[in-house]
Amino acid sequence: MKISFNWLKDYINLSDLTAQEIAAKLTSAGLEVEEIIDYSKIYKNFVVGKVLNVEKHPKADKLSVCQIKAGYKEYRVVCGAPNVRNGMKVALALQGAIIPANGMEIKNATIRGVESFGMLCSEKELNISDDHSGIMQLNDELTDGEDLASALGLNDVVFEIGITPNRPDALSHFGVARELSAILDRDLCFPDVSLIESDSKLFENYAKIVLEDDDCLRYCSRVIINVEVKESPEWLKKRLKAVGLRPINNIVDATNYVLYELGHPLHAFDLDKIEQNSIIVRKSKKNEKFVALDGKERILDETMLMICDAKKSLAIAGVMGGENSGISESTKNILLESAYFNPSSIRRTSKKLQLSTDSSYRFERGVDYNGAPLALERVAYIIQKIAGGEVLKGREDVKRKIIDAKKVNFRFNKATKILGYEIEKEKIKRYFSRLGFNLLEENEASAFFEIPTYRGDIEREIDLIEEAARLNGYDNIPTVERININLKSKTDDSEKKEKIRDICVSLGLIEMMNNSLISEKSAKLFGNPIKILNPQSSDMDCLRTSLLTGALETVKRNINVGEKNLKLFEIGNVFKKLKEGNIQSFDDFKEYEELIIVLSGYAESLNWHTKDRKFDIYDLKGYIEGLLEAVNLKDKVAIKYKKDNFYNYEYGFEYLIDEFIVIRGGKLNKEILKFYDIQQEVFSCEINLKELTEKSFQKRKFSELLKYPKVVKDFAFIFDKKIDYYSIKNLILSGERKNLKEVKIFDVFEDKNLGDDKRSLAFSLTFYNVHKTLTEEEVNEEFWSIIKEIENKFNAKLRG
Repeated sequence: MKISFNWLKDYINLSDLTAQEIAAKLTSAGLEVEEIIDYSKIYKNFVVGKVLNVEKHPKADKLSVCQIKAGYKEYRVVCGAPNVRNGMKVALALQGAIIPANGMEIKNATIRGVESFGMLCSEKELNISDDHSGIMQLNDELTDGEDLASALGLNDVVFEIGITPNRPDALSHFGVARELSAILDRDLCFPDVSLIESDSKLFENYAKIVLEDDDCLRYCSRVIINVEVKESPEWLKKRLKAVGLRPINNIVDATNYVLYELGHPLHAFDLDKIEQNSIIVRKSKKNEKFVALDGKERILDETMLMICDAKKSLAIAGVMGGENSGISESTKNILLESAYFNPSSIRRTSKKLQLSTDSSYRFERGVDYNGAPLALERVAYIIQKIAGGEVLKGREDVKRKIIDAKKVNFRFNKATKILGYEIEKEKIKRYFSRLGFNLLEENEASAFFEIPTYRGDIEREIDLIEEAARLNGYDNIPTVERININLKSKTDDSEKKEKIRDICVSLGLIEMMNNSLISEKSAKLFGNPIKILNPQSSDMDCLRTSLLTGALETVKRNINVGEKNLKLFEIGNVFKKLKEGNIQSFDDFKEYEELIIVLSGYAESLNWHTKDRKFDIYDLKGYIEGLLEAVNLKDKVAIKYKKDNFYNYEYGFEYLIDEFIVIRGGKLNKEILKFYDIQQEVFSCEINLKELTEKSFQKRKFSELLKYPKVVKDFAFIFDKKIDYYSIKNLILSGERKNLKEVKIFDVFEDKNLGDDKRSLAFSLTFYNVHKTLTEEEVNEEFWSIIKEIENKFNAKLRG
């Protein structure tokens, strides 16, 4: 945001401060001044010149040799501009001048045999506008030899201020002046709006406003008749040029002036081009074609808010006016618009059309709802001064919704506690008063403020505390040299997550970090996608439904550059929609954190003592079990093996804790790899990080060496193939079995003699008691009860 120092002085007394001091004050209060542009230095060695004579260059048809008068001196300048002529006033760059547009230093030179002692400049070369069709023609009343910056009113300092998205109130000269008023504790001078209305002609007889859509919350309008559209006065043109705007005509320039003065966008329509004198605010028709003021035709959709008349569209609301209703030299009667549009609607339209303007930039950040009438009165006042005309009596102010000022309580001791130092109560109240915060109630401990609508970022007490610290100067926050921290033994989830990250690194895995925004096609591969409202591109329009989306893109990129042997992991959030249709609340989707491990390529490369060996599912299991061992969970998980394409895998496994699936992985199926154009096998597992961290890092307990013997007994059963090992193991370990300590499967056998849908599973059971030697009767009692339960539960047959 460009802010003119001279312009600021209209609203606050800054005569005793330098530009550098102002910049320091603003930066200390959070409005960072990124650059200070001093035009008196930029235009050093530039003067006003008068063309005395123009002759053809003797050796170049497209060049002219000009005799230029600048004060009491004359200079010969070779010029290639087609519009140079005798008597015109020009911008002359003398030896030592630096051309602002390209940084070229002017030196005396010989051009095609003719000496040249300077350069005649275009507006583009001076960074005044984009016009480079010819040299800049200056006002004939300017004095030749005068310093160019002074002559053009550019002897100004311009601050380039970085305004954060939450501070649209500072996107104007008056907004910045209000900040300085609070910082410096100086009075603020408000813009003059004392316009003169017609005695007899009423607004309601000339125009009508209809709001048909809730995205326009407020629409204010005035009509001025019999205006004279012409060039703006010099003071207005100088102000606009100082902030990088190109003057157009007095009506348009007045709207731009108030935009940069008050921060509220305005628009002027040619009233005679409005059918039935009716303004209708509604959504566009699907595939409607519209030609904006930039001369380009755009295709609209039904989500875009438009300003229309009884027959046609006149403007893209909050973005740009239309060619069919713009101000021209023949315009006599104008209708002024000052509105408040839904910021998200303007943001959506601007992005869809890829059309960003000064107006849309402010509307999409949120202008002041209650500032619309003030901006309207101000621009009407200025137009009446510079374009004449009759301001009709009354104005239209149509509201679809009221935005009320917020009320926030402020506790002085709370501010001291948060900031770590005390700011005087009276000082805080003075800051807030200068900002326009209205004090409603006050006692010894707190104060209750009404926050004006131009400060939409102030919602809670903590926001007011930040305001107090900001205006008092961040530099004034005391430095704390020593902080005592109580280190607790409790390990929270974030610390556990960091430990898991360290374990993965120690296992030789390389961490990757991928974007959580992906394309809809990728998102659909792994779940029901959640689309975002304002995507930056079609490749980033959905939240990721799996970490596999980014992981496989990473695998693909690495393979494409020759890195084919990959051992990767990532920790990140994934998002799952829980039902079809649009999301209405947080209950319609879930967000949770996952850990993913990805292996691809060769686990071992060819060497003198080893052969090439590709990664397989056992390598993946090895990494998983290494992780589980490190977090003390290896003995608490059960594993189920899967085949025939489950989820995203050709075959694989699931690790369970208390019958809850914590890890799922295996060999990725070919369809997914084909989608990502990956030609080699990829093994992957997805780990629910919340479940893992909740159950992990349990303290290891010491148990002394067993003093009494173990008893190991085996049995084998013929089961239906559909019965899995995990269910059998759970049954064996359940119930009142005081002496059974371990269960292991040691044989799996399938044969036609057993039956096509049958298989044999053999188990080894270990019994012991830490306090005594077990008797045969004690062991057999538990052993045979297990056999009977298996037979009854699974209809299994004990093998001899």
